[in-house]
This record gives sequence, structure tokens and C-alpha cells, in this order.
Amino acid sequence: MKTIAIWTIKGGVGKTTAAVNVAHAAAATGVRTLLWDLDPQGAASFYLRVLPQLDGGSRVVVDRTTDLGWHARPTEFNNLFLLPADFSFRHLDLELDAAKKPRKRLAKRLEPLVDRFDLVLIDCPPSVSLVSEAVVCACDAVMVPVIPSTLSMRTLELVRNFVRETGRPHTTLLPFLSMVDRRKRLHRELVEECLAKEEFLRTTIPNASAVERMGIIRAPVAATLPSQPAAIAFHDLWSEVAVRADL
Repeated sequence: MKTIAIWTIKGGVGKTTAAVNVAHAAAATGVRTLLWDLDPQGAASFYLRVLPQLDGGSRVVVDRTTDLGWHARPTEFNNLFLLPADFSFRHLDLELDAAKKPRKRLAKRLEPLVDRFDLVLIDCPPSVSLVSEAVVCACDAVMVPVIPSTLSMRTLELVRNFVRETGRPHTTLLPFLSMVDRRKRLHRELVEECLAKEEFLRTTIPNASAVERMGIIRAPVAATLPSQPAAIAFHDLWSEVAVRADL
């Protein structure tokens, strides 16, 4: 089983839409996928039409006497399950801080899921916290959405340093370009600059109305508009990640 976080410090960069669409793309290729919505806002849960409520709330995340797999809920899509968010996750830092070896707790909680899933994708809150440290310690890779802007590039550097200091020796950083509008000169220039770096995934996610409408349709783009460029881009993004993560 591979564990991949989709995380960045900066909000509004397409983190959750990427998490949902990449999870759907992985499941569509036969990968047994669990999307874990760790963001108390519960946007991933909303998109997949699952109530953002977890029995036991944030305590379940750190309680070693329960099996997280019991709380995984099937979605409308084959091979795709969801661990829903809960608004109590806003207190998850406190729950972890009170636990023994808090930075290793999430990794331990995921171990019993090895026989049931091939991939765990974690949609993280856009913040730096003990939760972030625990997630990075549990992951094989961290996908980082980057919009073509100076501030987003600066955020990537902060995330890169955080993963280097906090992650495991083999934790891979996988930045990718998100919400790209090639009509804008600055976007075109920054895309060219980013793709010149080997660490960046080659696929770019466009700034598209089909992605924005996910909030209305409440489904991954490929589930309703499979021929849209955004749907194809998310499929290609997953294909790249699968190779990089050895899935």
C-alpha cells in the first residue's frame, strides 16, 4: 500500500479538487483507493456526496483500539472509498499532542489497512501543524499543487523544506501546476520555468469551468465530463504519480 498526501500551506490552489479527481482516476484504473478527508472543512466529503461526519470525531484518528477501516465508506464509484472529514478535526492537533509518539501515530493507524487498499490519498488542511508533521511522516510521497504565481512558488519552497526536515528519508515531493491559464503571459512564463525542473510532474491542470462546477455537480470531472481537458489532465496526472510512486 502506498500513502500519498496532497498538501500545501497555501489555500485556494486546487488541493481538494486534485485529491478527489486523482483518487477517482486511480480507482478507475482498478487501484483500491481510500481518500482520507483530513480537512475539517470537509470539501472532499462534500464532492463525493458523503456526510462530513465521523463517529467518534477526531479521537478516532488517534485511538489505537479502533480500526480506521471500519469508518471507510463506499462512494458511487468502483474501488473508491472515503474516510470522511469531521468538524472536530480542527482539534486534531490537541488529540495528537496528547498521544504518545504523535508524529508516528497516523502511520501506525494506517498499517492495518494494507490488505484492503492499494493506495491511501490524504487531503490535508492547508496549514503547518502537528497534523502536517504526522501526515508527512506517514507518507511515501507528497503532492503539492502550485499555481503559476510568485507567492505559490514561495510556498513550494517552504513545503519542500518542511518535507525534507519532517518526512522519512524516502518521502518524495511531487509538485504539479494547478489552475493554469495559458492566456496569461505570467502563467506561460512560470509554467515554462517550473517544467524545466525535474521534480515537477509534467501534467498541468487547467483553470477550467468544469472544475469549478464540481461544487454544483458534486462528482469528479471525469465522472460527468470525461472528454473535458481537465478530466484528461487529472487522468494523466494520476498516471505520472503512479509511475513516480511505483504503483
